[in-house]
Formats: sequence, C-alpha cells, structure tokens
Amino acid sequence: MSIVSLSQVSKYYSKLIALDKLDLDITAGEILALLGHNGAGKTTTMKLILGLLRASNGSVKVFGQSPQNNHYFSQQLGYLPENVHFYENLTGKEVLRYFARLKQAKKQQVQALLEQVGLEDAANRRVKTYSKGMRQRLGLAQALLGKPRLLLLDEPTVGLDPLATKDLYMTLDSLRKEGVSIILCSHILPGIERHIDRAVILEHGQLVATGSLEALRQQACLPSSIRVQGNWHSNELQEALRKQAVTVTACNDEEIELQILSERKLEILRYLLNRTDIHNIETHDPMLEELYVYFTRRSMCLPS
Repeated sequence: MSIVSLSQVSKYYSKLIALDKLDLDITAGEILALLGHNGAGKTTTMKLILGLLRASNGSVKVFGQSPQNNHYFSQQLGYLPENVHFYENLTGKEVLRYFARLKQAKKQQVQALLEQVGLEDAANRRVKTYSKGMRQRLGLAQALLGKPRLLLLDEPTVGLDPLATKDLYMTLDSLRKEGVSIILCSHILPGIERHIDRAVILEHGQLVATGSLEALRQQACLPSSIRVQGNWHSNELQEALRKQAVTVTACNDEEIELQILSERKLEILRYLLNRTDIHNIETHDPMLEELYVYFTRRSMCLPS
C-alpha cells in the first residue's frame, strides 16, 4: 500500500523550477532516503507531502488523500525540521504537552517520549538551557507524538553525539518493524546506508536515480575494490591478475589493491583464496556516498 504517492509533480516559483515531473511512491514500513545537494528539491518535496505547498502540476496523495486535508491525519504524521525552534521559556515537558494538545495525543506519551529520547533528567528545565543536541532530541520526541504512520525527518542527526545518533537509528529501525514509513533527508550518508530500504537522488528538481543500495550499484556499474596482503616476493601475482583484465595497484611490497567489476568479484576471490602466499583479503563495494557522487556528477554531464 502506498502511504505517499507523487505523480508527475512539478513545483515552480516564477521562472525557477524547484521540482520537475517527480514520480515517487513510499510504502508502509519503508525507510526512504531523500538525497541531493542544497536546492535539489528535497525540502520542497517534504513541504508538498506535509501540505505546506501546493504542486504546480501533478498529483500528491498522502494516505490516499490530498495533503491539504492534513487535519484528518494529524496524529498519523510526524515532522522534524532541520532547525528546530521551541518556546525558550517553556520546559521540555511543557513543550511536549503543548504539541500533544495540538495533535490530540495522549498526555501519557509525554513522559515516555522524554525517557525514550534521553531527556527525562532535563524534562523540567527551560528549553533555553538546552544544547543543540538536546533540542534535536526534543524535536524527535515531538515528531513521535500521536501514532505516526509517516515520519519526515530533515537532517535528524544534526547536533547529536555518536551515542544519540545510534539510539536514533535504533528507534527508526523499531518503527519500521511496526509499519511506520519514514522519509529521511541527510548529508551524512555513511550513517544512514545500513538503515534505509531505498534511496532517491534529486538534482535540480529532477529524479536522477532511485533504488536499494544493491540496485544503485548495479545501475552505476562502479568497480569493487579488493585489498590483498601477502608475502609474495615477485610481481608474479600482479601479472597473473592483469592477464585476467584486473586493474592492479601496488600499495607496498606486501599489499596490492584490485579494481574489479562486481560480476567478477567471486571469480577473483576464489582465485586468491586458492593461493598459499596470501594472508589477508579485504573487499569494499561502492557505498552510498560514492554512488551519490557518481549519479549527481553523471546528471551534470547529461544534456538538458
């Protein structure tokens, strides 16, 4: 079932094209990474889903309805903006109680969420005494009020320390198992790749790539790298690999790095494992950050 559906959606600001014929579907229990440089169209996409903007062309549906009718599903939607701002003179608990009333959420959630995001000891402190990371945690708690079936998180790890970041992703993994759909914008790509089901890459308002990490690897056809350590005393191994059309770079006398297409990786690994002069092998497949760079650079080279 599609929780969010955008069909041929465009958004114009005078002569500026913020989004250009974007198609996007998000299913229940899916974590989607919405990626792109500043100005690529990520925030515009989120605002369209939230009902804060109207599309110039195309159709936007959230829970099967126009997001302009968002008062019907206020409890089912949570949003964490990149820069959170709260009433400075209220305490953390008072802020959550205020938003609980707005979303018609149960008051009992407030204390539980403060504990969940690690703010129970600061619940009665005024927000003006909070650090940036604490404000970010309070923003996450606000987004989780009610019974959200859809979460939109814009740079949710900004200001968080490594432990808080780990806790955040554990929370998102748990919510996914409960069927919550999550749209996640982040520039810290190494941190999100283990937690997403699919990535969407935007460039100048256009969709340039979409798919799981493995699907993006297949689309990009970028080589994998294999780092080999051994006690060989000649160039015999390097020459043998080059004859198999493998790109070989010598790192030092006992270490070489291979660049190889993914479809040949197992074949080359079997060859290496059968040798007696190799004592360590490390493999590295293209990760999300490398794929993002590839697709954005490729789109810049394509004719408009």
